[in-house]
Amino acid sequence: MQTTKLSIVDTFGLGFMAFAFFLGAGNLIFPPFAGFLAGENMSLAMVGFLLTAVGMPLIGLIAVAKANGKIMAYLPPLAATALAIAIYIIIGPAFAAPRTSLVAFEIGVRPFIINPDAVMMIAGQAINIAQLIFTLVFFSIVMFMSLYPGKLLDNVGKVLTPILLTLLVALAMSVMFIPGSAVGSPSAEYLASPLSKGILEGYNTMDTLASLMFGMLIIDLLRKKGVNNVADQTKYLIRAAIIAASGLAFVYISLFFLGASAGDLANGASNGGVILTNYVDHNFGMLGIIMLSTVVGLACLTTAIGLVTACSEFFNELLPSVSYKGFVIIFSVVCATVANVGLSQLISISIPVLMTIYPVAIALVLVTFITPQFARPELSQRLILSVALAFGVLDGLKTGGFDMSTFNFLPLHAEGMAWLLPTVIVSVVCLFLPKRDQTASAA
Repeated sequence: MQTTKLSIVDTFGLGFMAFAFFLGAGNLIFPPFAGFLAGENMSLAMVGFLLTAVGMPLIGLIAVAKANGKIMAYLPPLAATALAIAIYIIIGPAFAAPRTSLVAFEIGVRPFIINPDAVMMIAGQAINIAQLIFTLVFFSIVMFMSLYPGKLLDNVGKVLTPILLTLLVALAMSVMFIPGSAVGSPSAEYLASPLSKGILEGYNTMDTLASLMFGMLIIDLLRKKGVNNVADQTKYLIRAAIIAASGLAFVYISLFFLGASAGDLANGASNGGVILTNYVDHNFGMLGIIMLSTVVGLACLTTAIGLVTACSEFFNELLPSVSYKGFVIIFSVVCATVANVGLSQLISISIPVLMTIYPVAIALVLVTFITPQFARPELSQRLILSVALAFGVLDGLKTGGFDMSTFNFLPLHAEGMAWLLPTVIVSVVCLFLPKRDQTASAA
């Protein structure tokens, strides 16, 4: 089968597109607040954050490339389908995609509206008028750009992302050259173990889950570009992953420094968005606020496009009776609806589910790399993933408000990572399992 080779420009466009898909507004908010709280321990906290917010998504994309886009094949068919559906719904229409429009509205639009809290009653529920109009416009743009996935590389990778990256570089340069306040003392949570705290903060980006989605989306886009050779697909996906990871690391490091040197600008801040807004307003005034609004708007838009596209591709394969474009329209409408009605209830449901499936996703990435070392690969895969799921359920129930104090003896249970040590132990044990005795099985 004939295959196309990507030019250097197309390869960078692919990497920029992956970077834009990962960089949602939440990714701009977490690092400044972590940097502010870490203070003098910022370096260790930043290393921990980069491990999970950059390193794990990078490894996730490489794992998808290694599995030729079929990373779910390591699971039994029913389990693979259930996990994939859960990931796509949570990262897509139930939580992450609607959140992009809400964050874009709060940071990028609300400051410019005279009466941003005006409401109207729809079906007995108070709906913010400005937010409703914005989310309808926002997801209309997302829908139209997602209807033509073959043009995603051109629309996002070559047009939107360079604009976004230029604005982020300008922000990063200001952090380097505009004197900030002296770095303060670390808060209590970053005083004793800043590295592990930074690692846990990195989970908030949810990009490891997203990497499994976006990796399969990128491979599909490569096929649409005529890159049919598996080795070429793997090569280009890995290059895109490295470009995306480099961009994310650059943004996170500059935002950590911004937060750590924010000084009085961070007083009373409850999240990184407040620190970021105060910093930009203080140093650049209205021009800076406009720039920040543009950065946040583009970051949210590109992420939403990636999420809607990936979800539509997946569910079109699962239910081919509904066309890809049909799913794009359905998910765009659902996202706009969820963004205005009942989001808080959905978030409360989604987070425990997320805590349950996140360990399985991480274990799946691990299994992808070590499967060639197993003497009994199928048994080993199922054992590792089952243990990750079982202990992930404990973390999910704890997050959901259930009394799980019986399991306090488990290492890292208090941090919501009770799954980690058992999964690692089972993985090591599986490396030493002997091959199945063929003679005994035949008898």
